[in-house]
Amino acid sequence: MTLLLGIDVGTSATKAVLVDPAGRVVAQAERPAELHSPRAGWAEEDPGEWWGNVCELCRELCWHLPAGAVGAVGVSGMVPAVVLLDDAGRPLRRSIQQNDARAEAEVAELREALTGADVLGRTGSAVTQQSVGPTALWLARHEPALWARARTVLGSYDYVAFRLTGERGVERNWALESGLYDLGAGAFADDLCRAAGIDPALLPPPRRPDEVVGEVTREAAGETGLRAGTPVVAGSADHVASAFAAGVVEGGDLLVKLGSAGDILLASDEPLVDARLYLDYHLVPGKFLPNGCMAASGTFIRWFQRELAGGAPLELLDAEAAEGAAGASGIVALPYLLGEKTPVNDPAARAAFVGLHLGHRRGDLFRAVLEAIAFGFRHHLDVFAELGQVPRRVRVTNGGARSRLWKRIVADVLGHPLESLAAAQGSELGAAFAAGMGVGAFDGWNEIDRFVEVAETVEPDPAVRERYDELYAAYRELYPALEPVLEAVRRAGAG
Repeated sequence: MTLLLGIDVGTSATKAVLVDPAGRVVAQAERPAELHSPRAGWAEEDPGEWWGNVCELCRELCWHLPAGAVGAVGVSGMVPAVVLLDDAGRPLRRSIQQNDARAEAEVAELREALTGADVLGRTGSAVTQQSVGPTALWLARHEPALWARARTVLGSYDYVAFRLTGERGVERNWALESGLYDLGAGAFADDLCRAAGIDPALLPPPRRPDEVVGEVTREAAGETGLRAGTPVVAGSADHVASAFAAGVVEGGDLLVKLGSAGDILLASDEPLVDARLYLDYHLVPGKFLPNGCMAASGTFIRWFQRELAGGAPLELLDAEAAEGAAGASGIVALPYLLGEKTPVNDPAARAAFVGLHLGHRRGDLFRAVLEAIAFGFRHHLDVFAELGQVPRRVRVTNGGARSRLWKRIVADVLGHPLESLAAAQGSELGAAFAAGMGVGAFDGWNEIDRFVEVAETVEPDPAVRERYDELYAAYRELYPALEPVLEAVRRAGAG
């Protein structure tokens, strides 16, 4: 029996899954990963920790298998994380993550420098805190000696594929989300790279998700326990792979990911370009995934749990929040702990709780956190609607999908039934399927359906819709009203 191995380099954990192409999950495991935030708005991770996790996971899942049982490997991960490699392929520093907000000044600088370059039309995304260009400018300005030693710039899952194969490359969605890739030309754009101070030679050629980029080396085989010579495909961005793994394939299929960041992805037969969204290639050739990403979703919840709830179990916080009614007893929150990506695109944004009084309880505050994230998803649905895109089916995945309260809140705020999947596999399953496509284990991309099972559908409650409509309107007005105040606070040095 030939198995497929999928690995996902996530913000809070590295995950791996072994699957039988017939549609069975054979084994799965994960290891924690640490997000470092030494300064306000910074988000970094250690590529060495990712690789150590991959080695442990491969050995755990494969130690009992006969040699050659794993027929191919695929890797997904956060995008577009920035990893710098030196001549020898060693990381020069911790990665700078896609939700890092340090390059605020460089974002503005690059936007000005590229006026008239039609960045949005050419790349599918505006210049934002997620773009690689501003990060490169920041590195050249603040860490010039290190930047001068860089010989390759690639992403999180690209780094793991490099460690497995010794081949330097980037998957096409890292390229597209970098803001340096011309969608029409199908290549990195020299003028966009020059504006960001990036030598195009630092950027490896983009690859398709199912393209075999190399084979497991003897050195990597010794560290992971995989057979030397095992094919490795380019893999995909985590949110793209997880959308595919959730069966988001046909136009109008929508996925809400309740993870550390808040992703919302819509399958489309055409590229959908808007400054308030990102654009990705779908795993399925010829399709696209216009999408949004809120910088802090589950991260907001974990921060609340750690800093304001004394580490109380999430189940307890859910129970306390469920005691109150929709609307968190009049509290409205903003979830911008790490600035905000789409649709606000403001790395200087900050979080807030508004409407507090002495009668409020911890459960009210926690419910306001859950509702704020749901409002952020609804903001994206408004953008899709303006562009003529209305979901035909909405599915929900990731760790937050274990919370029935949060799912109910999201269903009520969005006004759509939420289909929750029976299995917990996400990006790693999509990566494994791409590996299977790369070696001919599947006849077509539609065979992902054999892995997808809907466990339950959470219906929206029409009785609370009007209440949430009112609070959502307040949510939309809140940040523009607070923006000048937050700017004054920032200027005063309070962060």
